[in-house]
Formats: sequence, C-alpha cells, structure tokens
Amino acid sequence: MNSNQELVNSASSVTTTMLISTSNTNSMASSSSNSATSPTTLSRYENQKRRDWNTFGQYLRNHRPPLSLPRCSGAHVLEFLRYLDQFGKTKVHNQLCPFYGHPNPPAPCPCPLRQAWGSLDALIGRLRAAYEENGGKPEANPFGARAVRLYLREIRDSQSKARGISYEKKKRKRPPQMQPALLQAPHPPSN
Repeated sequence: MNSNQELVNSASSVTTTMLISTSNTNSMASSSSNSATSPTTLSRYENQKRRDWNTFGQYLRNHRPPLSLPRCSGAHVLEFLRYLDQFGKTKVHNQLCPFYGHPNPPAPCPCPLRQAWGSLDALIGRLRAAYEENGGKPEANPFGARAVRLYLREIRDSQSKARGISYEKKKRKRPPQMQPALLQAPHPPSN
C-alpha cells in the first residue's frame, strides 16, 4: 500500500505541477497577447520604414530567381528603384517636350510620371537604416552602395533640369557674431 500511495502522491504532484505550469503559460500568453493588442505607438517614420522594408522584401521574393537579402547588391537596389518608377506621381518632362525646364507648365503634356528624387532619396535612407536594424552589416549595406548614390545624384540632376527646380544644398545658418566694438563697455554720455 505504501508504494501505491507513493505513486498516487507523485502522480498528484506531477498533475499539480502541470496545472501550475499550464496556468503560468496561459497567464503569460494572455499578458503577451494583451501587450500585442495594445498598440505601441511607433513614429510615422518607423511605420514608413517598416512598410518600405516589407515592400523591398516582397520585391526580393518576387524577383526571378528569388533573392535572399545577403545576396542582394547595389544593382538589385537600382532594379528596385526603376521598378518603383512606374508608380510615380511626378511629371518629369522629356528634353523634346516644349515644357522642359518649366516648373509650372501651362498645359498638359504626354511626359511620363516618375518617382520624385526626394522620395527616392528618403526611401533609400529608410531602407539603409532598416537593413542594419534587421541584422545587416553596415559595410555590406546594398542601399549605401556607390552605384545607388550615383544613381540618386543623376536622378536629382536630370529632374531638376527637366522640371526647372534647383536642388541646392541648404546652407546652415550661423548665429550672428557679436562685433568686437559692441563687446566693449558703453561710453558714458557726453554733456
């Protein structure tokens, strides 16, 4: 009877332990589901970066042949940017267009819509950051490749000519410096 009693006690102990662990697992699962359902407020930039990263991942999966991220190069990034051009909303005039170089054309023209340089530049910045956040090494970042930088510069220059908009680097405003004469003690008024 003693051995049977011990079996019952040990089985009861195992059952109790299983119930406690199941209970803990359930409470942990419910607390993690609560934290998953309670939205953590991401910034607009973070949300956009995540969407851009997912879009690029989808592009890699749909690529023929499919590409893995470590095998992605600057050439693939350029392919992606050219692919995105078809969804652009910025009118970029051809050199033969009568409105070439006009920022505000007076009439419609058949020139294509493209991605604006500023949008592409911001996109590459977000993807460059997302690449490193997702385990990529900075020195192997395809979004920072020289070919990508040159392509963006070329797009900026061609669009600025075609649209008559200058993209000049903004100069930092320096705080006004005090003149040495103003730093000296004021002269007493003369009577």
